[in-house]
Amino acid sequence: MALAPIALFVYNRPRHTQETIAALRRNLLAAESDLIVFCDGGKTDEDWQRVNEVRRFVKSVEGFKSVTVDESAFNLGLGRSIIDGITKVTAIHGRGIILEDDEILAPRFLDFMNAGLSLYENDPAVAAINGYLYPVKGTLPETFFLRGENVWGFGLWKRSWDIFEPDGAKLLRMLEERGLTSRFSLDNTAPFKAILEAQIRGENDSWAVRWQAAAFLRNMLTLFPNKSLVRNIGYDGTGRHCGVSSVYDTDIYEGEIKVERIELVECKRARKALVAWHREAFKSGRRHRLRRWVGGTRLGRVVRALRGR
Repeated sequence: MALAPIALFVYNRPRHTQETIAALRRNLLAAESDLIVFCDGGKTDEDWQRVNEVRRFVKSVEGFKSVTVDESAFNLGLGRSIIDGITKVTAIHGRGIILEDDEILAPRFLDFMNAGLSLYENDPAVAAINGYLYPVKGTLPETFFLRGENVWGFGLWKRSWDIFEPDGAKLLRMLEERGLTSRFSLDNTAPFKAILEAQIRGENDSWAVRWQAAAFLRNMLTLFPNKSLVRNIGYDGTGRHCGVSSVYDTDIYEGEIKVERIELVECKRARKALVAWHREAFKSGRRHRLRRWVGGTRLGRVVRALRGR
């Protein structure tokens, strides 16, 4: 079976884009993979200068089976750009590996993605294959499932993307009616509900929280590795709404993660570890520092930094 195409979403950060593609190109399967780069348009003249610099670079990229550059003539915004791009890629290819321009990938990231996408392709209970793991404590199984989703370096199929719901208010209402808002937010340790509420108010354009909620409401599972294959480099002050933080920093594992069929149930040990990490990361003192990243704005704006542009 052909390898899944890689959809990379870029905007106006040339250095980040270069680092992401350099890491991706070091993957063992890069030369056999098709790369599709979605370039959003700028909002201002200053944005367009950097946008055009990014576009010139991605048009020069080599080292993949093919490189396709999809340029928007105007600014779609991160949410619409990614939603439209994933819809296009999965409609044509049936599946895809989704990346943004600030994700550094392990050399075997593509191996893990493609193995998972092939193994669980026909399991409707599985929503996605994810490469990033929060810096949790403790030892976890080599691979495991969690309910819901994460979006820093992931792969999915058309059949799972078809459940995406763009109406944030509808998703929140369903979560509330089913009494699931606390569990959705990892026993109220993570700001997922706040992110969704901010999206509904128009304070962010988070496609990710809507995808996460849609998968969660369907009780769908995401496969994770026990060591992170992705590191996010976007929290360095260069993002439009992002400040500086190391809270999500994690080491990249350069070895092989074996993907074998496991039971289609959420791993209780992994969920407990994730809850513990979020409880520590978002406790009162840390939350205050999170607000400072974006100039002292409230959590609703912080979550825009987490999942919006």
